[in-house]
Parts: sequence; structure tokens; C-alpha cells
Amino acid sequence: MNQMEAKTNTKPSSLRWAILRQALLRKTRESPDNHSPSAIKSISRKTHQGFNLIPGQVVEDQVNEESNFRDVCICYTLPVDGSPKIFVKQRVNNGADLSDFEVSDRYNVDNTGLVCQWPSEDVLAYFCLSHADMFRSKRVIELGSGYGLAGLVIAATTEALEVVISDGNPVVVDYIQHSIEDNSTAFGNTKVKTLTLHWDEEVTYNISNTFDVIVASDCTFFKEFHNALACTVKLLLKNDGRSEAIFFCPKRGDSLDKFLVKIEENGLHFSITENYDSEVWKRHQGFMAGDGTWPSYDKHHCYPLMVRITL
Repeated sequence: MNQMEAKTNTKPSSLRWAILRQALLRKTRESPDNHSPSAIKSISRKTHQGFNLIPGQVVEDQVNEESNFRDVCICYTLPVDGSPKIFVKQRVNNGADLSDFEVSDRYNVDNTGLVCQWPSEDVLAYFCLSHADMFRSKRVIELGSGYGLAGLVIAATTEALEVVISDGNPVVVDYIQHSIEDNSTAFGNTKVKTLTLHWDEEVTYNISNTFDVIVASDCTFFKEFHNALACTVKLLLKNDGRSEAIFFCPKRGDSLDKFLVKIEENGLHFSITENYDSEVWKRHQGFMAGDGTWPSYDKHHCYPLMVRITL
């Protein structure tokens, strides 16, 4: 196998890390252009639109004096009459900071929640908005929430009893807390709070077996966290009465399959649904047909399957 063939056959995840490494090291002799065009194309890149189910517009843009990163406030307009607007504070930057990697090492978490609002989170938020009844008067927790759009949507539109928006990265959790404060008038009687939750640690927050619904999006990519995540789901689901976890995850190679093996090993049950919403499915089919709105769209990397997990 020649060098060009080796690069072409490299897994997309490995290519991403190689390109990130080159960007951080700033070595021009190892620029991303050294990868073949077909290899680069295999990396399914997120566009600014994604599924664009819940459109957002930047309404505030400023430099964070503590981190020197640009922080923006995005106003999301929910596609349901009478729904409040949701304001989400998040970072916008074109580079990485050493402090991010220090946090990652210290807490054994990844930094993906800081990167952007991922497409699966958009789909999860839209699904929750469209199925508000399933959250009414329920205790809900979002795992690996990133900037927490889905949790905020649930809190603002479903009359849930309580919504906990959690992530393992404390920097991300700080952003979520700002968003909760900015949207406090939209929550009505729903109790909303943040939680820094590490899946690989014993749950000591007096929240074991208390949640009716767990939601999460795109949380199964890192295989080293699979068993800890499965154990966390089992610990958090209420064990008296009906409870379930709803995950929206692309297949991403064999990562989802391997996670589901851990789900079964922990005595949990699951079902997978591919076509769970007509609007999401319509947009997915358009991307697959090459309508030009999502370059390099690949269903195994971009399209989230719905996984329902029960005790």
C-alpha cells in the first residue's frame, strides 16, 4: 500500500485528530493539504446550518475578559406558536487554548461541548419540543449537554417538574448557568439547575434512581466512556414506575454498536428507531440526495438514530 492509499484508508476520527495536531503545532510541512482530497472529504464536517430545525441568530457578541475568547448569545426561535425565545450563551473561537486541555486532563473529560452546538443536539431539542407531553410533570436530566439547548427547550416548553442540565466539563457548565439565568422567566414553575457530572465517578449527588427521563445527544463517540455512561444511565433512571433514556446518536463507525453492547452488559434494554420524525427525515433525505446544503454529509456520521433505553 502506498502512502496516498494509506492516508485515504485512514479512519475519519484519526484524520480529525491528525489535522488538529498539525494545526496546534503549526508545522507548515505537515499541513492538512498533505492528506489526499478523498481522505479529507471522508471527514463529515458540520456546517453552520446543520439540520437547522431551530434557527438561531447572534444577538450579542463580546470578548470574555477572563478567557479572551469571543462569547456570543444566540437567540433561538422555536418553531411552535406561543413558545418563548431561548437564549444560549456559548463560545465562538477559531483555536484551542491550553487551559481547555488542562481542564480536560484534570477532569478526564473531552472538550467537544465547547466547540459548537452539534447537529444531534438540534435534533434532540426539536424532538423534545415536538413531544412535550412526555416530559410534563417529570424529572428530567440531560447528560453531556454541551451548551444545553435541549435541556433549556424542555425547561421552557414542556411543564416538566425539574430539569437538570449536566456536563462533565465545568467550563461548559458555567456557560449553561449563564443561559439558565438569561432564560429564567421562561421556565414557569419548572425547577432548572446545572450539574457537573462525571460518568466515571460514583454518583454522590443524592440523585440515584430519581429521573423519569434522561436525554442525551452524540455522547457515544468516545469508547473509553461507554461503560461509565451505561452505568450512569442505570443509576439515574427511576426504578419504580416507567422511566427511560432517549439518546440521539449517529453510528460513527462502530462506536454506537459498542455502546449498545455495554448497555446490554449492564442489564438494560434498548430499541433503535431510524425514522422518528417526518421533518428530520425529509431533511436527511435532502442531504443524502446532495442538495448542497450540507457538504460531505454522511448518514453514518451525521444522522442521529434514536435510541430508547429502559431498565
